[in-house]
Amino acid sequence: MQEQEATDVAAALKRRGVRASLARPGLYRFGVRVQIGDGREALWDVDGAAGLEAQVMRNGVLVGFVPKIPGSAHFDVEQQAEAIAAADYGRG
Repeated sequence: MQEQEATDVAAALKRRGVRASLARPGLYRFGVRVQIGDGREALWDVDGAAGLEAQVMRNGVLVGFVPKIPGSAHFDVEQQAEAIAAADYGRG
């Protein structure tokens, strides 16, 4: 995900009431950070692969995944935000 796209997706999520921000997991790598609310956070699309998927973290430790969403490599910003907002993060 490019920086501007990640910023736009985070803004679209905020408009939906989701606690989201730009994630910067490494040099020139960007994604979307979503605060789940139970001490976990989801890091969306931070691996540079095509399509939306998330790593679910708690205190810097990987505790789960959201698998790649089929067709998401071709989603626009609003479709990405909708998919992220509707994601099932399971129980923490």
